[in-house]
Amino acid sequence: MELDAYLRSYRAGGYDVDRVERSVCGTCGGTEFRLWVDDEVGYAARRCEACEDEFDLLDSADTTDEQDGDEAGCPCGGETFEIAVGYALRDDGDVRWVSVGMRCLTDGHCGVYTDWKIDYSPSGHLFDLA
Repeated sequence: MELDAYLRSYRAGGYDVDRVERSVCGTCGGTEFRLWVDDEVGYAARRCEACEDEFDLLDSADTTDEQDGDEAGCPCGGETFEIAVGYALRDDGDVRWVSVGMRCLTDGHCGVYTDWKIDYSPSGHLFDLA
């Protein structure tokens, strides 16, 4: 299944996903990543496989001190992923909920490894932080 379609069907928090943004490394343009997540505090960070640049996704930099992230892994043993973020929006266009989805580059399996509610406004800056 394609990652965008998977995120749209996931419906984190029970909300429709209105927008999906793919992760692309800002340093080298790479699209293969390792991911660390902490679902309890709403944290996700990626590391580019090509250049090893590290990046806190979305508003994860706000929870860096609280997180105890674990490296994500696919049931097949794969640890390298294509990443995308699904955004559920409020009527005014602000972000209501985010879902971090991954497609394993070993077996193609898709999954959502973390999601969390966005309870502040404005939140449009999050579209640039996938």
